[in-house]
Amino acid sequence: MRPITIGILSVMTLAAFEAIATATAMPVVARELDALGGYTWAFNAYIAASLLAMVIAGLWCDASGPRGSIILGISAFAIGSVVSGAAPSLAVLIAGRAGQGVGSGAVIVGLYVLIARAYPESLRPKAFSALAAAWVLPSLVGPLVAGWLADSVSWRLVFWVVPIFVLPPLLLLLPRLAAHQGGTPNPRARQRILAGIVATGGLLAVQDGLLRVSSPGFAEAGLGILLILGAARVLLPAGSLTFARGLPTTIMMRGLIAAGYFSAEVFLPLALVEIKGVSITVAGLALAVGAASWAIGSFAQSRLSGSTDRSAAVLVGALVVVVAILTLPLVLVPSVSVWVAAGSWALAALGMGLAIPSISVQTMRLSPEADQGMNSSALQIVDSVLVVVGTALIGTVYAHAVVTGGATSATYSIMWIAAAAIVLAAALLAPRMRPISA
Repeated sequence: MRPITIGILSVMTLAAFEAIATATAMPVVARELDALGGYTWAFNAYIAASLLAMVIAGLWCDASGPRGSIILGISAFAIGSVVSGAAPSLAVLIAGRAGQGVGSGAVIVGLYVLIARAYPESLRPKAFSALAAAWVLPSLVGPLVAGWLADSVSWRLVFWVVPIFVLPPLLLLLPRLAAHQGGTPNPRARQRILAGIVATGGLLAVQDGLLRVSSPGFAEAGLGILLILGAARVLLPAGSLTFARGLPTTIMMRGLIAAGYFSAEVFLPLALVEIKGVSITVAGLALAVGAASWAIGSFAQSRLSGSTDRSAAVLVGALVVVVAILTLPLVLVPSVSVWVAAGSWALAALGMGLAIPSISVQTMRLSPEADQGMNSSALQIVDSVLVVVGTALIGTVYAHAVVTGGATSATYSIMWIAAAAIVLAAALLAPRMRPISA
């Protein structure tokens, strides 16, 4: 069990470093590549590409186990990192980020299934807490390293660091994965893959349409949303779109809370750099405390039994996130210290640490073994789809500001209030995570 735990933590630590470092360096990347207008594409291409990988990975894991998904995912992630670091233009950067997304999608589903198969129910809360703990060191080191590289050397090195260290955890995990192989192929595999392709196309349409901030663009985005809704009927458990009690609402909660949180996070370093005038290093440090705080919240939820209903923990976590995001506009007041942002984001991450692992535990608790891959995939798909849609919708405010004179404090405040409203909606739905029979 210990080698599996070390391997999982190593993989997640590398993924965490990439996520934090990229968020820190992206304002510099966007300026150098003259891509401020397409700023959200660098994030959303990653998420959109990961969606199809998650669909296939879920089917693969249920049919034969998590090994293939983890190996392919780590390899694709490394290749995507190299391409991103070498990007001479926004288009190439997006391609590299898409490669990283494919790798990330395959890896995360594989790791969730591995946790479900390798750990007894009583230890799963601690396993998911350990995933959060893997973000602590990168949260402290990542912004410093990424900020220093972006400011003093080259932002390209931010992407090239991860592939150097990706091989050891893979070698550690490989011998231990065979014991957790096996499964049953899903008879609807082709239908689910087709639905995954449709959903990915819908995501791209939403992102492209909303960035154009025009009537044709809004029509394109509307078509994309219809495609996503159609695909969701195949990819998600029955009743998800109507928030049926139990597993359907549990899975949808993951997407709603993540959409609000990450929509706010994407624009926080940009606001600090553009409005407060701080360096990218300082902006990164303001985010650094978030991962440590997330780990603290996750540790708190791990003290609950694996068989305990998690709806109350998710409700509390979501409300904490709402309060924290609503304090962010205060940071842009000239007389307020930039370090207030660090406190606000630490509070938001604490709430996420309570909510997100609790949702994962609840999902595995309500999933039979034959559906663990499919439901792990659904959990990640909802996260990806709603984060992209939420970020794209909120990002229209920023895109409009860019073409009409530039983003102001009011621009960012409007976006953060909208993000908080999404999480508040999730909080109101949290009681429906409890099955009727619970």
